[in-house]
Amino acid sequence: MPDRTAHTPAPPADRPDRLRNVALVGAGGAGKTTLAEALARTAGVLTRAGTVPDGTTAADWEDVEHRQQRSVQLALLPLPWRGLKVNLLDAPGYADFAGELQAALRAAEAALFVHSAADPEVPRPVRALWRQCEDARLPRAIVLTHLTTARVRLDDVLRMLQDTLGTPDTVRPLHHVDLRDGHLHGATDLLTGRVHGTPGDAPDLAAERARLVEALAGEDDTLLARYLDGEGLDTAALTAGLRRELLAGTLHPVLATAPDGTGCDALLDLVADAFPSPADRTDGLPAADPDAPVTAQVVHTGEDPYLGRLSLLKVFAGTLRPDTTVRLPDGTEERLTAPHSPLGRQLRPVPQAVAGDLATVTRLTAARTGDTLTADRPGRTVLPPWPLPEALLPTAVQARSKADEDRLSQALGRLAAQDPALRVEQNPDTGQLVLWCTGEAHLAVTLDRLTTRHGVHVDTVPYEVALRETFAAPADGHGRHVKQSGGHGQYAVCDLTVEPLPGGGFEFVDRVVGGAVPRHFVPSVEKGVRAQLARGLRGHPMTDVKVTLTDGRAHSVDSSDAAFQTAAALALKEAADHTAVKVLEPVDEVRVLLPDEYQGAVLADLSARRGHVLGTEIGGEGLSLVRAEVPALELARYPLDLRSLSHGTGQFTRAYLRHAPMPAHLAARHTGG
Repeated sequence: MPDRTAHTPAPPADRPDRLRNVALVGAGGAGKTTLAEALARTAGVLTRAGTVPDGTTAADWEDVEHRQQRSVQLALLPLPWRGLKVNLLDAPGYADFAGELQAALRAAEAALFVHSAADPEVPRPVRALWRQCEDARLPRAIVLTHLTTARVRLDDVLRMLQDTLGTPDTVRPLHHVDLRDGHLHGATDLLTGRVHGTPGDAPDLAAERARLVEALAGEDDTLLARYLDGEGLDTAALTAGLRRELLAGTLHPVLATAPDGTGCDALLDLVADAFPSPADRTDGLPAADPDAPVTAQVVHTGEDPYLGRLSLLKVFAGTLRPDTTVRLPDGTEERLTAPHSPLGRQLRPVPQAVAGDLATVTRLTAARTGDTLTADRPGRTVLPPWPLPEALLPTAVQARSKADEDRLSQALGRLAAQDPALRVEQNPDTGQLVLWCTGEAHLAVTLDRLTTRHGVHVDTVPYEVALRETFAAPADGHGRHVKQSGGHGQYAVCDLTVEPLPGGGFEFVDRVVGGAVPRHFVPSVEKGVRAQLARGLRGHPMTDVKVTLTDGRAHSVDSSDAAFQTAAALALKEAADHTAVKVLEPVDEVRVLLPDEYQGAVLADLSARRGHVLGTEIGGEGLSLVRAEVPALELARYPLDLRSLSHGTGQFTRAYLRHAPMPAHLAARHTGG
């Protein structure tokens, strides 16, 4: 692939106030990566912008992103602009990779919400993200893309944004956009009058400018007095007002851009003039003091075939220099290599990373995504983790060959260290190796990385739930184990009564009288019963039974521990022949949070899954919380189905509750009976 970088050194940043960390967020397909390319070209970092279809963008540099035609991981593009360093964090928009999005928000001090003008509404997941940023007091601006789509009416788009994300007073255009003949020709800054691009004849913008100036001056008594007196407000005063309103969350500027770079210089000017620096952070995280002991957090972990593990760090306090020794929360010490400033696949060396900056270091062996690194003494502050999507989609896999099996465990360990949303489980009941992912796209990326990055091939197999068995009614069993083959033989006889014990697990009772079973062999009987219960009688472990030893016989020479274990197992099997054995399936407690309008569809779906709805309650403004008990067998693909039913807005949690009897027709299918 041709190198499109401008071969400029990484932009320097020697003070926190010279930094701007900005997250690009929005729905998948809104144009975030394309916008990042245009901004990088405008800043002189790229000689020309790449495209997503061609797989030539700097942010989407991993092969799996080229194949899937979407971002699957957090990417950092450091841009120089007017003497500042702008760290642009391109976050995936697809729900499966929400953990990467949350990592971007942890590292940023402001967010650019990218919205496709062709989309008639703001998707609900994006609205939820907007509310999250609002609760965190994260300054936000809105960038419109795809303006060249036929029949786009900017006035309609603006009204929709105002109705959905705020009000006409809080969501305001910062420029007059010249959109003609299906092309974005340019924009005129309403505050400064500066023209970006090549707009045609500009209309009279006095009324538009007056409304914006009045909004900016309204919260500042001095500016408002000057404005009401008819005194002209200079650009510096208006820019200060814009910054104050944006940081306070009372103004969210709306801008427009095009892939050819039109509007990108205006957007970068807004970031430089009005967006907060790390020094402005007020979220309770460590203050951006370059002279403090180092406190950093791993916000992303990647891998390079030659350099090994790559850890992207956000430096919250202190100054990161080569050979700095840091400690992990568990006390493990790591020595940092020289910091680098990433740009796509490139790693450009930098002498240091000051508080507020982001930098990549190589070969951290113990640190995982989310870990806090500190150079302070023990007892230091550990930064809280950011919210992660819960991995609720299970997929069982098995190695394709012996060579794959030998490497599989190590490869999955490295992937789990990179991706905290991935959960790897070796199920002790079924013996299956299970990958718990957030969705099908997340699973596809994980399997792709296993093959392409680690050379390990696996096959997916049907996922099994951990079934159990129990007795349907009390029954008696007689076990006789007698063998004589010369020398010491084997002799043990025991009689058992087995009763159902719903929810009680296992209970063993000794009621032998007269020494029919010598006292030192009673534990052998219990051991034999436990072993047979673990093996099960129809192929699944047995539980919820009370076993009583009522009688037995022993031989003074031939009885042994092993003989009584065998006799106990035979007695248990005979008891099962005298009554029915029920199959139990795990039942989970499920909580579903979703918008009210999807409640009916979700309730019907839960009933179709043999679920028992316990109730519904208010889960927030316009939200319902549904509580239900659902067999785990019916939840294997529920993350995908809920996403479809709720248009990507529903969330659910699950927790094991108990094992309950499985319907006979399903039990026959799972036991072969």
